[in-house]
Amino acid sequence: MNALFAAHATLLFAAAAALIGILSSLAASRFGVPILLVFLAVGMLAGDSGPGGVVFNDYGLTYLVGSAAIAIILFDGGLRTRAATIRSVLAPAGVLASAGVLMTAAITGGVARLALGIDWVPALLIGAIMASTDAAVVFFLLRTGGLQLKRRVGATLEVESGTNDPFAVLLTVILVEIALGGPGADAAHIVVAILREASLGVIIGVAGGLGLVFVLNRLSLPAGLHPAFVVTAALVVFSLTQILGASGFLAAYVAGLVVGNRPVRAYASIASFHDTATWLCQIALFTLLGLLVSPKLILPVLGPALAIALVLIVVARPLAVFLCLTPFRFSRREMAFVSWVGLRGGVSIFLATIPTLAGLPGSEIYFNVAFVVVVVSLIVQGWTIGYAGRRLGVALRDPAPEVQRIDIDLPGQLDAELVGYPLLEQSPASRHRAMPPWVKPVLVVRDGRILEPGEAGPLLPRDYGYFLAPTSRLARLDRFFAVDGAAPETEAMAEFPFDGSLSVGAVADLYGLDVGSDERAMSIAELFAQRLDDAPQENDRVDLGAASLIAHNVVDEKVRLAGLILEAGPEDEEAAAKAEPWWSRLFARIG
Repeated sequence: MNALFAAHATLLFAAAAALIGILSSLAASRFGVPILLVFLAVGMLAGDSGPGGVVFNDYGLTYLVGSAAIAIILFDGGLRTRAATIRSVLAPAGVLASAGVLMTAAITGGVARLALGIDWVPALLIGAIMASTDAAVVFFLLRTGGLQLKRRVGATLEVESGTNDPFAVLLTVILVEIALGGPGADAAHIVVAILREASLGVIIGVAGGLGLVFVLNRLSLPAGLHPAFVVTAALVVFSLTQILGASGFLAAYVAGLVVGNRPVRAYASIASFHDTATWLCQIALFTLLGLLVSPKLILPVLGPALAIALVLIVVARPLAVFLCLTPFRFSRREMAFVSWVGLRGGVSIFLATIPTLAGLPGSEIYFNVAFVVVVVSLIVQGWTIGYAGRRLGVALRDPAPEVQRIDIDLPGQLDAELVGYPLLEQSPASRHRAMPPWVKPVLVVRDGRILEPGEAGPLLPRDYGYFLAPTSRLARLDRFFAVDGAAPETEAMAEFPFDGSLSVGAVADLYGLDVGSDERAMSIAELFAQRLDDAPQENDRVDLGAASLIAHNVVDEKVRLAGLILEAGPEDEEAAAKAEPWWSRLFARIG
C-alpha cells in the first residue's frame, strides 16, 4: 500500500506543479516575465532546497524527458516553417550553425578557463555546452510573444537554431571522451563526424517525413488519432536516428519540415494539437530542470558563471554572428538582432547532464554553470526579444493578425479545406473588399438561419461565412477576415500609387526611406515576390523602411500596381524616443 500511496503522491505533485506553472504564466505574461522562467522557478521551489522538499537527482530521467521534449518542439518548429522561406538562407544559416558554434565554443571556453581557473579541456567542454542556440526556446518565445520577423531574418534564425544542435552535441561528446582519458580526435575526424551526423540526420528526417505523409493520407485513422500518431512518429524518427549514430534533433526538425510542406490530411487538428504539446513539453522540461538545481551548489560558481554569461551574450555570440553573416550582406541591424536572439535554454542544461551520465569527476560544475547562463539569457534576452525586434526594424509592423477560424476536414481532399469565419469589424471583409478569386463561398449563417451565398448576398456584421479554399492559402484568407486595426477610411493616411516595375531604391530615395542595400536594386514586384511565402495577392502588404507597400493590381502572380503608405513622421518618432529610458534606446543606436 505504501508503494501505491507513493505513486499517487508523485502523480499529484507532478500535476500540481504543472497546474501552478500554467496559472503563474498569467501573472508572468502580465508583467512581461519570460514564462519559461516561471516553470523553472516552480521546479526550484518544489525541490529539496525549496518549500516542497522533493529530493530529485535522476539525471537519466532528465536526459530522457529532455530528449523527447526537445524533439517534439523541434518537429513542431519544422511543421510551421515554409520551405520557400528557407531556400535563400541555407548558406548563411549553415555557416552560422557550424562555424558559428565552433567560434562561440572557443571564445566561451577561453573565458571559462580564466573565470573558473580550470584546464583547457573542461573549459572548452563548458564552451561546447553553451555554444548552440536553443531552437525550442527561440521558436517558443517568438510564437508566444506574437513577434513576426522579416522573412530573411526569421528564416535564418529558424534554420540556424534547428540545425546547430548536432555540432554542439558532437563537440560535447568528444570533449567528454577526452576528459575521461580517451584518445580524442583530430580536426579531420571531427569534421567527418559532423558531416556524417548532419547528412544522415537529414536523410532519415526526409524519409521519415515522407513516410509519415504517406501513412496519414492513405490510412483512415479514427477521429482524433491523427495528432497523436504524428507526435509518436516524431519520437520514433528522433530515437531511431540517435540509435543509428546521427543527429535525432536535426532529423525531427527536417521531418516536421517535410510534413508541414506537403498536403496532409487533418493538418489543422495536427497543428492545433502541437500547440498544446509544445507547451506541455516546455513545462515538463523546465520544471524537471528546476528540480535538479541546488542553490547551495550554485553559489560557489555564481560569479564566474555570470561573467561567462556576460561574455557569451555581448562578445562571443555577436562576434560569431558578424563574422559568419557579413559575407552574406546582412545589415548591421539584422546581425545585431540575430546576435541578441542567441538564447540558451533547455538544450544547454540538457547537454550539461551528459558529463554526469558519463561519470566525469566534478561534473556538477557543468550543470550549475549552464543553469546560471540559461537563467541570465532568459531574463536579459528573453525579456527584450520583442522590443529588440521592433527597435532594430526587423519585426513586421503589420504582422499576421489573430483570427477566429473553424476548420472542417474534408475526407479525400488534401489540397482544399472547408473553413468558417465570423465577420468582425475593421476586417477587410467587413469593408466589402473583393473576395479572392480562389475562394468559393459555401454557406452563410445569419441570425441562426443557414443561407446559400446567393440568398445571403454581401456578408453582414455577426455573420458566419463558410468557404472552400486551397490549404496552402489559408493564412492569406485569415488576413481577409481578421481585425487589421486599419483606420476608418475617412481618417486613412494618404496612399501614393507606384508601378510595380519601379525600383525600390528610387521610391526609397524619393521619401527618404531606410532600405537594405540588397533590396534597393529590386523592382517593387520583385520585393513582394522575395518577401512573401506564396505568390502575391491583392491587399498583400510589406514594409519598406518607415512605410508600407500594399499590392493593388496583381497579374500573373506579379504586382503591377502598389500603394505606398507613410507611417509616423520623424518628429513623432523623436518625441517618442525621448520619452523612453536610456537603456531602451540601446537597440535604436545599433546600425
